[in-house]
Amino acid sequence: MLSERELVRYDRQIMVFGVEGQEKLKSAKVAVVGVGGLGSPVAYYLAAAGIGTLLLIDEQKPELSNLNRQILHWEEDLNKNPKSESARWKLERFNSGIKIETFVGRLTVENIDDVLAGVDVVVDCLDNFETRFMLDDYVHERGIPLVHGAVEGTFGQVTTIVPGRTMRLREIFPKVREKKGKFPIIGATAGVVGSIQVMEVIKLLTGYGEPLLNRLLIIDLAHNSFDLVKLR
Repeated sequence: MLSERELVRYDRQIMVFGVEGQEKLKSAKVAVVGVGGLGSPVAYYLAAAGIGTLLLIDEQKPELSNLNRQILHWEEDLNKNPKSESARWKLERFNSGIKIETFVGRLTVENIDDVLAGVDVVVDCLDNFETRFMLDDYVHERGIPLVHGAVEGTFGQVTTIVPGRTMRLREIFPKVREKKGKFPIIGATAGVVGSIQVMEVIKLLTGYGEPLLNRLLIIDLAHNSFDLVKLR
């Protein structure tokens, strides 16, 4: 399945999980829901890893206050192109060997089946639990893994949901309260958490390593604290 060019491009990671692992990445379709602070590094590194098809989902346009963390969007994109289209333009030029699909709009109960059709892994790069819980319901109905990530300030968290093997997102956060208005965030926090989410996707698809199943990784970059909480 891999061309000579792909064997060269992905040589360093093929040394880790082999040609078969790279072929699994190439044949996979991954949805990135939210192409902002988390979605930017997630989409970038998934493209770099050679995921065959990326589906980028977002309804917003980049704003000036986004640029401290949303590294896929530039000043020339401000208030012009939707984030999913802004990201696609750059990623197609970064890796011409993969396919980039986009959905400009909000996921709803009515459209989620059509939008996420054929997806192998869903990556939660959102900033609200209402949509996260809708994703949680969907992946459990379809048996699709979900990689959850969230950030605020210097804090972040990551866990991987696999229907039938792990707790649901609703069970992990049963009493979550949505915060209104904007929240503080340092861009590097999103970069670290997004990179960990990408590793979770790669582990799920290749079988290499141990995903965060029934475990919640909590990060505090202000104090270089990494806590791994076992979920019951």
